Amino acid sequence: MSSPLRIWSNVQCPDLLHKLLEERVAPHQLAFSSKKEASVLVAAGSDPALNEADIAFGQPDPDSVLKSPKLKWVHLTSAGYTRYDNEAFRSGAKKRGLIVTNSSSVFAEPCAQHVLAMMMAIARQLPQSMKNQLTDHGWPYFPCRSGSVLLNGQSALIVGYGAIGARLAELLAPFQMKITGIRRTIRGDEKAPMKTFAEVDALLPAADHVINILPAAEGTANFFNADRFARLKPTAIFYNIGRGDTVDQHVLRDALLAKKLHAAYLDVTTPEPLPPDHPLWTTPNCYITPHTAGGHSNEMERLVHHFLSNLSRYNQNENLQDRIM
Repeated sequence: MSSPLRIWSNVQCPDLLHKLLEERVAPHQLAFSSKKEASVLVAAGSDPALNEADIAFGQPDPDSVLKSPKLKWVHLTSAGYTRYDNEAFRSGAKKRGLIVTNSSSVFAEPCAQHVLAMMMAIARQLPQSMKNQLTDHGWPYFPCRSGSVLLNGQSALIVGYGAIGARLAELLAPFQMKITGIRRTIRGDEKAPMKTFAEVDALLPAADHVINILPAAEGTANFFNADRFARLKPTAIFYNIGRGDTVDQHVLRDALLAKKLHAAYLDVTTPEPLPPDHPLWTTPNCYITPHTAGGHSNEMERLVHHFLSNLSRYNQNENLQDRIM
């Protein structure tokens, strides 16, 4: 860059990463907000310091972003960007030439591994064995053995194919599964056969595994509704690592209770946290994790390095990774 820039951040990170950021952004100036983000999923409040920034790293307030006169680039510490994915923000960003990137690359690996872990756990009857160990201490040899299945040759439909879907397709490749991705715009460089959303209804009846990675965005609310769940075969398994409001949870529960769906794995729900008395907790064959699919022990370190890598590209006027606007 021709002159040093001011980088605003509300990322809460350990002292060592804080120091690393300060060292690696030089000669640019790093200014931490007094209102640090508690989580990449939490919306940040407005911060007047953002008005002086050229670059924002973290979860800046969307309205404040559009009002910040100097801001040129926003790098989000999340894969999801619901708060920014609306017509007002998109048009405002486009009008002023604002670049927006997210951290999909950071979360693709853990989310894909999380789905694979649940797919294999259900296939090998691990939840049933764990329940048995915690309750009657039986020895269900025959039902667990005969109920175990192989993933080899089964079919998986990945709805909302992106960075996570691409990595999941790679992880599933050794099982010779029949993988189909669903996305709005097919680029042609995907690692699996692609179809558009117009074709999803015709593909649902043949799927053994339906993996929902849809974001909360216009047109995705209750995407998986009564009609689409009715299209699934009784042996199918449904997974949601997208957003809770993309699924009609009442219909999902009814399908599980009526055994019209074999199992469901939910890492995201509506609301979050899911209340202790919510019926999904006790729905048969419904397995829930508390929005942890993207989590990993060195998550913040990888987020920082991802930003620094993009900053290097920005300094060299190169295309940025994970650009969404």
